[in-house]
Amino acid sequence: MTSLVTLAIASIAFVATHFILSHPLRAPIVVAVGEKGFMGVYSLVALATFVWMVIAFRAAPAPDLGGSGDVGWAVASVLTVIALVLFLGSFRGNPAMPAPDAKDAAGKDPRGAFLVTRHPMMWGFALWAIAHLVLFWSLRTTIVALAILTLALVGAKLQDGKKERLMGAAWTGWEAKTTYWPRWSRLFSVGWGLWLGAIVIWLLATYGHIHAAGAPAGIWMWVG
Repeated sequence: MTSLVTLAIASIAFVATHFILSHPLRAPIVVAVGEKGFMGVYSLVALATFVWMVIAFRAAPAPDLGGSGDVGWAVASVLTVIALVLFLGSFRGNPAMPAPDAKDAAGKDPRGAFLVTRHPMMWGFALWAIAHLVLFWSLRTTIVALAILTLALVGAKLQDGKKERLMGAAWTGWEAKTTYWPRWSRLFSVGWGLWLGAIVIWLLATYGHIHAAGAPAGIWMWVG
């Protein structure tokens, strides 16, 4: 079995177990071990499949595609900054989070990243994935990016259905005030604090990318 096939299998396992545990198996596991027990099982499986994917990624061939040049790198850089804006904005007032005040959060008017989409975390991951597809850097990166893109966008859609069942009118009311598909024109309404935080983290993360992945990212492609 080639290393790329192993990576593909690991990536499929990572995505599939998320979907299976979050949806058809969630209710019976909660009945058997409770909500906290379910979160424990979910976290362990997610960690195990993620580690498998990382190990398989490292074993797969290094950059073996042509790359998209400076234009692709610039597009990917912009996409990853926006991804961080959405990701950072997803932690405050998010009714999708498993928190006791989720219904209260759903009753409030959307603010920050939720003005763009009700799934800012998922779209943050999706933009990260798209950025890496745009780079056209390697087959191993493409496999992982496609897995994350599928998990993010299909997972977000499935989450709507799950939350409708679990939260009822609270979630449907939140859906009426927000959108699944991002309203990109509202990106600059999220608050400058989010943008500043995203840019700082982006600079640090892309610099660390040199050491973690063995390749420059962001502005470090041209600076340094």
